[in-house]
Amino acid sequence: MSHTFDFETLVDRRNTSSVKWDCPLPGGVVLSPEQRDRLIPLWVADMDFKAAPFILDTLRRRVEHGVFGYTHVPDSYYEAVIRWFRNRHGLPLRRKWIVCTTAVVPAITAVVKALAAPGEGVIIQSPVYNCFFSSVSKNGCRTVDTPLLRRGLPDGRFSYEMDYKALEKACAEPGNRILLLCNPHNPAGRRWTAAELRRAGDIAMRHGVTVVSDEIHCELAQPGTSYVAYGSLGEPYIRESVTLCSPSKSFNTAGLQIANIIAARDDIREKIETAIRANDVGDVNPFGPAALEAAYSDEGALWLEELNEVIWHNYGLLLERFRNELPQCPVAALEATYLAWVDVSAIRMSSEEIELALLRDQQVWVNAGEMYGAGGFLRVNLACPSSLLAEGLERLVAGLKALV
Repeated sequence: MSHTFDFETLVDRRNTSSVKWDCPLPGGVVLSPEQRDRLIPLWVADMDFKAAPFILDTLRRRVEHGVFGYTHVPDSYYEAVIRWFRNRHGLPLRRKWIVCTTAVVPAITAVVKALAAPGEGVIIQSPVYNCFFSSVSKNGCRTVDTPLLRRGLPDGRFSYEMDYKALEKACAEPGNRILLLCNPHNPAGRRWTAAELRRAGDIAMRHGVTVVSDEIHCELAQPGTSYVAYGSLGEPYIRESVTLCSPSKSFNTAGLQIANIIAARDDIREKIETAIRANDVGDVNPFGPAALEAAYSDEGALWLEELNEVIWHNYGLLLERFRNELPQCPVAALEATYLAWVDVSAIRMSSEEIELALLRDQQVWVNAGEMYGAGGFLRVNLACPSSLLAEGLERLVAGLKALV
């Protein structure tokens, strides 16, 4: 593949306080220094690509200024967000709807705090991002699970769809206040269609349940496609919902700590702002807003186009290896995100045990499905140079073959 930007250079992230590369190992696994040095982490959802050069240039200029005091979010920041989502995703925003915060996970926690009282229910659709569970429990609320329905595909892969019957029942239950939607869906890889989102939204609105749409993976879609922003469905969908977004996943800037909560209704937004203040997650650093403005640009759109080509090339590498060598472990169709979802239920071990065995025996680290509410699966991060992924897949396939 020929690209304007560099997605193949291996950046050594060891000894940089990286969660992905340097944090303690799970489950009591102990590796020798030599084994630790050969570890390939394909787990936590950040990328191993350098941030785009235009973002790095922006940050260099900010560093050279030399003063890093308390930061006011400028008008140009809001203009960049509004322009990006209007032009790229058909999402009509107004400045007053946008509430800045440090990251999407604190945003989820604050929104749950704002819109559901302790003991009330928050509806999720498992398997789903693990922080959905923790954000609900931190606020003393109940997790109400309406699991996605698995469906097989003719090519041997599988996918998921929403269980609308279960969703209707959950939304009708008194005391359930929020439908926490993952759009695009992590880890199922779904890029929900407008029809699917509209049907879920109609159910929620019929019962007075607020849709809170986590759209952090919104720029990561299969080449030639685009995700559907929940708010782009029009009135009343945008008015009766809350959207959470950030450039952090798409541009590999999670450590810069910037995210946005979009709430069109004044009363909902005021409650969220109160919760943001109560949780002390409203102050941003000098680098996050600057990086967002650089990312939400014409250069950013080109960088994303090339990034998605690399991700789907990497997905093809994984899919081919599993089809040829581990057909008993089918792979989910990937429509969005950079996270492959693999069914390892044919191996008579829990996926948590499989994760630890792969880490211990092959020094390759992936996520067990249990943390997403679905044992029997592994989640594999594809967002790294293809050469690194190829070595990771070699070890992953060898390790799973040894366990079958």
